[in-house]
Amino acid sequence: MPIVFARSTTIHAHPSYIDAGIKHVRDTVMPALADTEGCLGMSLLVDRSSGRCIATSSWRDEESLRASEGPVLKLRDDAAEVFHGTTEVSRWDIAVMHRDHHSDRGACCRVTWIKTEPAHMDRAVDVWKMAALPKMEELDGFCSASLMLDHAAGRGVSSLTFDSAEAMERSRERIDSIRDEGVREANAEVLDTCEFELAIAHLHVPEMA
Repeated sequence: MPIVFARSTTIHAHPSYIDAGIKHVRDTVMPALADTEGCLGMSLLVDRSSGRCIATSSWRDEESLRASEGPVLKLRDDAAEVFHGTTEVSRWDIAVMHRDHHSDRGACCRVTWIKTEPAHMDRAVDVWKMAALPKMEELDGFCSASLMLDHAAGRGVSSLTFDSAEAMERSRERIDSIRDEGVREANAEVLDTCEFELAIAHLHVPEMA
């Protein structure tokens, strides 16, 4: 199965400029990326209370990702200006993408960042796919789940999408339990967990289970 690559830009935005930022990403960044060789799509997660926003673009192969670094730099700087924020960039391999159904307006995401020894990454992926994912699929309002990895750093990020904030809220305790059980079994540690509104959902990554 071909590996799909991703670049995530975390924007620490000024909360009052988030709507302007979403509009800028939709009207300016997305069309520019659509014209960039090898780009499959993008998504934007937003936490209005903290101002933390995560724009993720998906890429057909590593060459496309690398070749886009220059052109994307200007897009990133302009977006940071509109959001009135600073940016941090991460690059990932998309290890798993599984959809029950596509998300609609009002969808929300629960995102968890983990760390483990690079030598334990394959084990962590297996635990996530074989043990955690089947339990996630049973949650009320489950849309999709993805797992992205930075092998060299021993880092991963899991994103779980729900139909609504209410569905995510109802499942919160169960999600915590699945997460805690998984990280124990994978010999990993949780770095952070955050909940977001899914403001733009056009990542267009094929099913990769």
